[in-house]
Amino acid sequence: MYVNGQLIFDDSHFQDHHEYQVPVQVYWRKEHHDIGYVETISPSYIMMNNVFYSRKQFTFVSRPGY
Repeated sequence: MYVNGQLIFDDSHFQDHHEYQVPVQVYWRKEHHDIGYVETISPSYIMMNNVFYSRKQFTFVSRPGY
């Protein structure tokens, strides 16, 4: 499905990660910011760990097996 370190950005990517409970790592610029499971998806934000992350400001990376 997804490889460790693969960038995710499309609605279908986030939906897959939510549905199959694949962890997602969040980066702010090049710094690790958070890791967890996608709870809510919108066109502008992703909610993880009860925090809303802007899809335009943060980078999201697939972390299967974490």
